[in-house]
Amino acid sequence: MKQVVVAVTLLLLVGCKDEANFTLEGNIKGLKKGVVYLERFEDSTYQVIDSVVINGSESFTIQTQLEEPEVLFLRLDKNSKEDELVSFFADKGITKVSTTLKNFYFDAKIEGTKQQQLLEDYLQMMGRFNDENLNLIKASIENKSTSDTVSQVDYQTKFDQLLRRKYLYTINFAVNNRNSELAPYLAVYEIPDANVKLLDTIYKSLAEDIKVSKYGKELEEVLQKRKTDSL
Repeated sequence: MKQVVVAVTLLLLVGCKDEANFTLEGNIKGLKKGVVYLERFEDSTYQVIDSVVINGSESFTIQTQLEEPEVLFLRLDKNSKEDELVSFFADKGITKVSTTLKNFYFDAKIEGTKQQQLLEDYLQMMGRFNDENLNLIKASIENKSTSDTVSQVDYQTKFDQLLRRKYLYTINFAVNNRNSELAPYLAVYEIPDANVKLLDTIYKSLAEDIKVSKYGKELEEVLQKRKTDSL
């Protein structure tokens, strides 16, 4: 009886591997031993999809089945903090991730999907906005030493204008890429507190197949909740 159970289990495992449509090829320079986890964010928690034990090799491969494009996360057993996770937009096919043990998050380089390339284009622009924000913070702190309250008000206006520009850029970027799953993802995870009318603009612009995608449905839920809460 035990032999039958084992045989069935092996058949199921082989079957799952045969159905895998996504391959992650990774390399973590400096890692000799540890566990790498592939995770997704669902129901407000990170859920492990698969994992691989590293023992003597910096390279690894993980294969799994994806129902549709989505953002996945790579985590080392040594890193449990959310901001140390390496995120990427996954889709059918092969995605390559290379990074280092020393700077797991900051050194990450990703090659893969068209959604990932769009995400990197977006993040590059966000980096410029963040640099502007840091410069404003520095100037504001330096100005405080002069006790110039008028200038402080001016800096607050500049902070508000910068935030508005970031939101408008995100909205325009999403609308211009309405045929990508990235569009509703940005609305849900980058600007969920934006004006409902603006979020609705993004949702209405989406291609029909994107509206019924994972992030399209999440954006619809965000809109419904925001509209209900405003009643």
